Amino acid sequence: MRRKASLILLALAVFFAALSPLLRWYAFPRLAKIPPSQYQEMVLEAKPATLLDYSTMKAAEVEKITIVQTLKGNVEESEKIERSAGRDVVVWDALSYVEGADGKMVSALPERYIFDAHSQAPVHATGEMVDGDAVRREGIEFKWPFLTEKRDYEYFDAQTRTAAPIHYRGTQDFRGLEVYYFEQTIPWTKVKYPRKLPMPGIDATTVEKQTGTTRWYTTKRMFWVEPVTGAPVRGEEIHQEELRGGTLLNGRDKVTAFSGHVKMRADYIDSTYDLVKSNRLMVLLLTAYLPWGFLVSAVALLALALLLEARSRRPGDPARSGATSPAPEPVGSP
Repeated sequence: MRRKASLILLALAVFFAALSPLLRWYAFPRLAKIPPSQYQEMVLEAKPATLLDYSTMKAAEVEKITIVQTLKGNVEESEKIERSAGRDVVVWDALSYVEGADGKMVSALPERYIFDAHSQAPVHATGEMVDGDAVRREGIEFKWPFLTEKRDYEYFDAQTRTAAPIHYRGTQDFRGLEVYYFEQTIPWTKVKYPRKLPMPGIDATTVEKQTGTTRWYTTKRMFWVEPVTGAPVRGEEIHQEELRGGTLLNGRDKVTAFSGHVKMRADYIDSTYDLVKSNRLMVLLLTAYLPWGFLVSAVALLALALLLEARSRRPGDPARSGATSPAPEPVGSP
């Protein structure tokens, strides 16, 4: 019986030993993915900020500027692209809506971001755009890959329509979670006007041609990323925009259009932290807890199987060695 039990334990040990790497290196890359129907909203604020009054073309300090950023999964488009791409694809229709302290629109920047559901690498397909302009993204945007590494990444900047390195600057503690801090600086760059502007009667597509006034932009972008899920738990930008030259400025060289230190609002930091913490457990189950648990179980089962096998073969024990007892001699007649 002991030998039979040891064989069963050995078979279980082999099963768990094979399941451990299979779960980590085969199942995880296929099961961990962004759902195509995800909807997310984020509110950021700059308090105080400098904002251009387009009615007077003068910059003034305002109490705050609010940026509402929404990411909405487009399931119909993702399924359409998946049929031709042959892989799981997510399509996010994003919008960054900026409003002043009075609640009036400052600008609105729509995007369509198409990416691989597992790796977050961009997928190039019809419809990929920023503010109506077709783009071909390189690098990540909004989210880092699962199991983020301590290295620099290419991060897409929607204003310049280009990707630039975002640098890993170290590991920090954020409310008990280990997070990676990333930083990107976009130098002063001439950029397009948003199609929607708070200037009645002025067409953003022709304002530069008609007036000669150009729009310039720079930002320092900061993210604190939880590395297991690849999700930012906190984000900030030191953002500046200027209008330069041309007849729109009435002889001035430049004027500040927008300047402020933009931060995630506290309640959205709380909700994001809770969401990331719960998703982190699911990823850890597939990458660490279950694979290591199966491996430890395999070692324990193997040790128990060897122990039973050794006991079944203990020398000097006829029952375990397979020897039979001698038959009793017949009793002779007196």
